[in-house]
Amino acid sequence: MIIQLNLSSVRKQSMSSQNDEASEQSSNAVGSSSIPLSAELDVLTGDIFAVTIGATVPTGFEHTAAEEVKEKIGVDACISKDHGRIYFPITTDKLFQVHLLRSVDNLFVVVEEYEHYHFKDSKEETLVELQQLVSKLPWTNALEVWKLNRTLKKRKGYRKGGNGTKVKSNSENVETTEANIDQQELPELAPASEGQVKAEGMPDVEPTTQTSGETPSEAKVTRFRVTCNRAGDKHSFSSNEAARDFGGAVQEFFQWKADMTKFDIEVLLNIQKDEVVIGIALTEESLHRRNISHFGPTTLRSTLCYGMLRLCKPQLSDVIIDPMCGTGAIPLEGAIEFNSSFYIAGDNYDMAVKRTVNNICHIQKRMADKGSAFGLPIDTVQWDLCNLPMRTSSVDIIITDMPFGKRMGSKRKNWDLYPSCLREMARVCRPASGKAVLLTQDKKCFSKAVLRMGGLWRKLYTVWVNVGGLHAAVYLLKRTGAVFGQTPEDIHESQGTVKAQGEKDDKEFS
Repeated sequence: MIIQLNLSSVRKQSMSSQNDEASEQSSNAVGSSSIPLSAELDVLTGDIFAVTIGATVPTGFEHTAAEEVKEKIGVDACISKDHGRIYFPITTDKLFQVHLLRSVDNLFVVVEEYEHYHFKDSKEETLVELQQLVSKLPWTNALEVWKLNRTLKKRKGYRKGGNGTKVKSNSENVETTEANIDQQELPELAPASEGQVKAEGMPDVEPTTQTSGETPSEAKVTRFRVTCNRAGDKHSFSSNEAARDFGGAVQEFFQWKADMTKFDIEVLLNIQKDEVVIGIALTEESLHRRNISHFGPTTLRSTLCYGMLRLCKPQLSDVIIDPMCGTGAIPLEGAIEFNSSFYIAGDNYDMAVKRTVNNICHIQKRMADKGSAFGLPIDTVQWDLCNLPMRTSSVDIIITDMPFGKRMGSKRKNWDLYPSCLREMARVCRPASGKAVLLTQDKKCFSKAVLRMGGLWRKLYTVWVNVGGLHAAVYLLKRTGAVFGQTPEDIHESQGTVKAQGEKDDKEFS
């Protein structure tokens, strides 16, 4: 069962539910992560303590992410008031399990959370209060988790450079800014009481990066940046000002060196109306890029693909097709995570099929390099969506990203395309048991098309999502028990198709 509560209650949950069975189950997920299971031994060398992990997820799939956390880690997740975030407790000996999650974009460890933070009326007082807050925060456990996480990551290779943790929000007045303040360099924690310059008096200068002339001691200095993600229209300050002043106080307190690109630590300051969460990033770049090496104009994030796949619950030996596969993001995610089913990725555009083949080869090579002797249960084909080369009632699940009418196609063409798509999908899908999970931003056109196909499809569920700033929807449809070719809607569509084809032949003949 998924529970929705405030973040402070997450810390009070018992760690006893994190049993060995959940650990084994998450560890055996095919292709879930390249972190070896032996990496857990690195964590066991120190004291075990509990922390709260935060994760950004595709907007609309917060409950799906919470279900995955319960399934793979064995704890209940809290869904944040800020859309696109969940929080859950974990002990440090199970830290590697968070990297097995497929539905999360970015991960961070929570330093402190204020559910109802009272901001001062004036901007100056608020910024001074944020500076003073730094020395009062319980940094120790969060920094220890960051160190343990680096130990896990070193097994995957050294970071090539810092990448910001991009957090999206649907709220108005959303700003994301990175602090950039450069002062003295000391790698260790320094007490705030020592003679240090006031944070508000610190200049805002360009980031400093390491050069070949630096001494070895300078090269070992911890580098950081502060990223502020703010949502709300009642704040007297901007994200830039909050990140600058909070980052200046972090600089003075720890004596770290600020660096916008080659940072070691990214401190997160998340402000959602009156909720404030301070954290330290555990991911260097978003996890949604894990499968794709050849991108197209409308490539879906792998985390969003995983959420769509969980909606349809693939079963053993299911035949699953993506008739508009693009770069193959959806069937690739399915073949890796739900590998007991078979996937067919198709598209009418030859370049899309080539990209899909290249992405499959990339994943297979990566698996072979890790010693895996098994391939992926996936194949590709070029076809016409409205005339699929498949037998009637031969497919269990259809899952695809339909043209929005923005970057691909047009809304005018969708009025003809969507009904034809749904009709052909209904033909190849098994009656009574078949399902379709379809993503589109053209909600009005899709709803009308489903109504026209009411005898063949029944809408079960709708998930409202944010795709690249566009408000889209994921529809879960169930195939009715009606035999294809015998419903009034299907007969009407068939007659219309025959008539249109006849008129086309007459014009060609004339």
